[in-house]
Amino acid sequence: MSGKEITIAAQEGGEFMGYLAMPESGSGPGIVVIQEIFGVNDVMREITDQMAADGYVALCPDIFWRQEPGIQLTDKTEAEWARAFELFNGFDLDKGVEDLEVTVQALRRVDGCSGKVGSVGFCLGGRLAFLTATRTSADAAVSYYGVMLTEHLEETVKVPALLHVATEDEFVPKDQQAAVHAGLDGNPLVTIHDYEGQDHAFARVGGAHFDQASADLARDRTLDFFKQHLA
Repeated sequence: MSGKEITIAAQEGGEFMGYLAMPESGSGPGIVVIQEIFGVNDVMREITDQMAADGYVALCPDIFWRQEPGIQLTDKTEAEWARAFELFNGFDLDKGVEDLEVTVQALRRVDGCSGKVGSVGFCLGGRLAFLTATRTSADAAVSYYGVMLTEHLEETVKVPALLHVATEDEFVPKDQQAAVHAGLDGNPLVTIHDYEGQDHAFARVGGAHFDQASADLARDRTLDFFKQHLA
C-alpha cells in the first residue's frame, strides 16, 4: 500500500477516514473510489493505489462510519458476508451521498488535485457512483455493477456517467438491467457497457466471479472515460 489515511469532516459534525493515494507526479485530477459492502479493505485500497499509479489523486472514504468506523471485511467467510449485508441494509443512502459530496470537496482541496474530480464505485459503491452523477458536484462517474439503479432512473444525470453491467449479475435481475437500459440508453451523458456472461463483482481481484479479461476491458474503458472527462 502506498497511500495514507486522512480525516474528512462530515457536513453536520463528526469526521470519517479516507484512504488517500497520490500519483508519482504529485498532481492530477481527483478520483473518489467508493467501496463495496466490505468497507475500505485491502481490495479497495489496492484499487485506490492503482488509480494513483494511473495518474490520479485517489481517495476512498469510509462510508460505513456512521454505523461502525473502520470496517475491513473480506468476501471469504459467511460471517463476513452476513456482517457486510447488515451494514448494507443499515446504510443511510442520503447521508452516504452527503458524505460523498464532502469527500469530493475535500479531494478538491488536496494539494496536487487539479480540481476536476470523478468517482468510481463498485456494487453498493456502483449505486452511489451513479448518485454522484445526479446529486453531487463530481465531474464524472463510473459505476461497476451498481445495484438498485432502477430506484434512481427518474433522477437527472448532470455529468458524464459510465456504467459497467454484468449480464448474469446475481444481485441485479434481468428485468432491472432492461429497465436501466430503457431509462438511460437515450441519455447522451450515459454510456452503458454490458459484460456478457459475467456475474456480479467480475472485477474484484480474488473474488469468486473475477474475470481477468472483463476486468481489464472495464478498466481500459474507465481510464479512457476519465481521461476524456477529467482532463
